Amino acid sequence: MILDGVYWRAAIDRHRAGVRDEAVRGTLAEYQKRGITWLRDGGDRWGAALRAAELAPEYGIRYRAPAFPICRKGRYGAFIGRTYETFGEYRALVRVTRPAGGSFVKLMISGLIDFDHPGVVTSEPLAPEEIRDLIAFAHDEGFSVMAHANGDDTVAAALAAGVDSVEHGAYLREETLCRLAESKAVWVPTLVTIGNLIGDGRYPDAVLKPLLEQQLANVRFAVSKGARIAAGSDAGAYRVLHGQGTLDEYALLRRALGENTDRVLEAGLAEIRNKF
Repeated sequence: MILDGVYWRAAIDRHRAGVRDEAVRGTLAEYQKRGITWLRDGGDRWGAALRAAELAPEYGIRYRAPAFPICRKGRYGAFIGRTYETFGEYRALVRVTRPAGGSFVKLMISGLIDFDHPGVVTSEPLAPEEIRDLIAFAHDEGFSVMAHANGDDTVAAALAAGVDSVEHGAYLREETLCRLAESKAVWVPTLVTIGNLIGDGRYPDAVLKPLLEQQLANVRFAVSKGARIAAGSDAGAYRVLHGQGTLDEYALLRRALGENTDRVLEAGLAEIRNKF
C-alpha cells in the first residue's frame, strides 16, 4: 500500500509524517473499480498497510497485512521493514505484531532479482538454519508466514521450514518445484514484476524476456505437479500499478496456464484465505 509503482522513495515520503488517508483511499478505490475484493499486503513500518486494512471494508475489500516486514540488519528489506540483529530482537518484533494489528508475519529472507544480470539475486540470503528458526518461532506464536524469497536454496530452505507462502521465487529448479507441490505452501510468482519491465528500457530485455519465460515455465511445471499458485502482483513495485497490476498478473498467469487458470487460482486463493 505504501508504494505506488513509480518511485519508492517519494511514495514512502508521503507517509513518513503520518499515514495519509487520501492516498490510501485512492488506492483502495482503484481495486474497487476493478472488482477486486481480497488483498494481502506485505506491510511497511509506517502503518499504511494497517490503515488500509481498517479502511478496506468501506470499499468491499477484505484486507490482510502484517504489522511490518521483518529483515536481518544489513540485508535486503530495511528500506521498508524493521530489522533485528539477534534472535531475541526478532522474537520481540514477532511479539508486537498482534498488538500492532498485524495478521501474520512477513519475512525478508533473500534479496531481489538482479534484472541486469541473469541468474543473480541481490543481497546475501539468510542461512537455512536461521530461516528454519525464524519460521518456527513465528508458527509457535500462532502466525502464518509470508516469505519474500528468491533463489533455489533459499526457497528450498523456507519450504523445509514449513513456510506458508513464497513471494516471487525466482530461479527455482525442478526438484524445489516438486517440493513446493508436495508442501502446503502457496507460491505467488509475481510474474508482472518482470513482464511489465519489458520494453521499458530501464533493464535489458535480453535479461528480462528469458527470465519471464523461465518463470512461466516454472509455474506451468509446478502446477502440473499439484502446486498451489496465487495471483499476487507485488503491487507498488516499479511499473506494477495498484489495481491494474493484478489484471496484468492474471493475464500472464493465463499465458502460463491457459484454460486451467481460474481453477488453479481458486484453489490457491482458498489456501491463502485459510492460512492468512
